[in-house]
Amino acid sequence: MQLSQSFIHHVYFWLQNPSSKEDFDALLNGLQSLTAIKEIQHFHIGLPADTNRDVIDTSYSFSLLLIFNNKEEQEVYQTHPVHLKFVEDCKHLWNKVVVYDSVPA
Repeated sequence: MQLSQSFIHHVYFWLQNPSSKEDFDALLNGLQSLTAIKEIQHFHIGLPADTNRDVIDTSYSFSLLLIFNNKEEQEVYQTHPVHLKFVEDCKHLWNKVVVYDSVPA
């Protein structure tokens, strides 16, 4: 399925304390709270898959894939109160975040 006009926002999170079940649950709950933002068309909260090839990075704790209709809706998301609250409430849980945004080629 080609997402011809979509804006893809893919975020990877590395937990500060990856062995903490409490931190894992808190970040998962925080990520789930983002799904209330109406501009998000589709979402996927993921964990590293059990795959093993040289090109695969499985060092992250969570991935968050968000699909928006366009860049403008993604910009609304960035300043949405639910997103800002997520960052404020959860930023102490991670030690690294990497974002990959993409548009159709």
